[in-house]
Amino acid sequence: MDFVGGLPKTAKGNEVIWVIVDRLTKSAHFIAIKMGMLVPKLAEIYIEKIVRLHAIPSSIISDRDPRFTSRFWESLQEALGTKLRLSSAYHPQTDGQSERTIQSLEDLLRAYVLEQG
Repeated sequence: MDFVGGLPKTAKGNEVIWVIVDRLTKSAHFIAIKMGMLVPKLAEIYIEKIVRLHAIPSSIISDRDPRFTSRFWESLQEALGTKLRLSSAYHPQTDGQSERTIQSLEDLLRAYVLEQG
């Protein structure tokens, strides 16, 4: 679970892609969100888009983004029975699937932008 930012703003005001990779099925979800979206709204989207499709995960690996280390997010995951595992800057391989998926997404976006001229 990670965020890709620094993107141009869409007509709906989204400028970040929330990348969520299911480690079991290897399926990736790309959710366009606004830059300053608050954690309760992210939790709502998470339940609607991820938990509804894949059930409650037994664990989540994410970077140390403040949204994932907030008390609200930790309390939500604790209530759901999900273990939070945070990757570190010196061991990003702990979230390798997300990192590879993000690299592929960035490559595709770069190719699309170049093609559009």
